[in-house]
Amino acid sequence: MNSNVENLPPHILRLVYKEVSALAADPPEGIKIYPSEEDITELHTSIEGPEGTPFAGGIFRMRLVLGKDFPAVPPKGYFLTKIFHPNVGHKGEICVNVLKKDWKAELGLRHVLLTIKCLLIHPNPESALNEEAGRLLLEDYAEYESRARLLTEIHAMGSSGGTSGTRQDPNDGPQPKKHAGDPTKRAGPSAVTAAPLGNGASTANSSNTNSSSSNNTVAVKKKADKKRALRRL
Repeated sequence: MNSNVENLPPHILRLVYKEVSALAADPPEGIKIYPSEEDITELHTSIEGPEGTPFAGGIFRMRLVLGKDFPAVPPKGYFLTKIFHPNVGHKGEICVNVLKKDWKAELGLRHVLLTIKCLLIHPNPESALNEEAGRLLLEDYAEYESRARLLTEIHAMGSSGGTSGTRQDPNDGPQPKKHAGDPTKRAGPSAVTAAPLGNGASTANSSNTNSSSSNNTVAVKKKADKKRALRRL
């Protein structure tokens, strides 16, 4: 989705920046804010699954997108972490009245975040985007809870859930292919530096051998000279 920074008037951008900075410094309980200096119109957050719900223990990443008509028009909310919830669509879109008919410009982003968190505690099956979740919530809560808990455990807990939004390690992913023919390429950069070390070791060994041979020759010569001197005596 394209940035709306250029579409919003300067005074609105200043207000948004001020509110986002305040949220980052003092976020609502159970919510973390990840502001972007490059695009203040897209706010990334994470929400802790409330205790006593099928989402407890999970970390749910989401984002708020401020359109070009903000704050006259409410922001749009999306869950980035998969969740089984009546008011969250299959693409993560969030259906809540505060983002629709109940929106008022003076409500602010903090109110939006708190309302979405409350939605995890009190789903509204009457405005369901996920019809199956809405039906189960009304007709078979145990099955709804089981499904919601399962997706929470798979997508919002541990390394596959709340941390799925962390940046990928540079060492992850495809690595350069190794070459089959050249042993220096096959072994990597260390082999390139190993070759001079090997040559140096060979040279050192050769020098030691030559030095030892020279010493032996001198010793033999001295011994022969000594014998000749004794014969003269």
